[in-house]
Amino acid sequence: MRFSFFLSWFVLSNFIGLACQCPLSSLNIDECNKYDLIFKGKIISLKPCENKPGEALFELEELYKGNATQKFTILFECNSECALRLNVGEEWIIYTNHKQLNNAQLNWCSRSRKYFSNDKEDFYSVNYGNDYVEELKFLRDNFGLHHFLPESKNVTTDRNIKPSLNQSIAMVVISISFILLFYWLFNRYFKTK
Repeated sequence: MRFSFFLSWFVLSNFIGLACQCPLSSLNIDECNKYDLIFKGKIISLKPCENKPGEALFELEELYKGNATQKFTILFECNSECALRLNVGEEWIIYTNHKQLNNAQLNWCSRSRKYFSNDKEDFYSVNYGNDYVEELKFLRDNFGLHHFLPESKNVTTDRNIKPSLNQSIAMVVISISFILLFYWLFNRYFKTK
């Protein structure tokens, strides 16, 4: 009984302790090719999670890979144990993949890293094997700097609004009218005798 208790405790404690670990990856072209978008930017605003992913609005300073406007939204999980802690004013190098046209999803196991003014606080250097400045140099040398897309109004925000009852009735009446008109024209001009 005592042995099974200790065995269970050992297995559960190791499972919980390893929950937020990601495979180690080195900085190279193949690793960068896993991502649609790579940029350096500062967080200018945050929308908290309210039963949905949080949103971090970044002002991009340098774009290395992909297409993005200078202000770009990143979606992130903030209710999980492994969520990245983001704060307004922080500078990050973000590695991400698009979720929708104007935003991307930040993944815990991506190579994304925060800038630390004190090198001793930069725990990413230990995990990744290079510091923030070396990573920027690698990205600039291998991908160059890309131009930002022009800012445009997001016209997709209203696409999921349901039509009102009057609009629905009008659409049904118009559709039936066109079907009847097509049927009448087809029978009148193309009917074979």
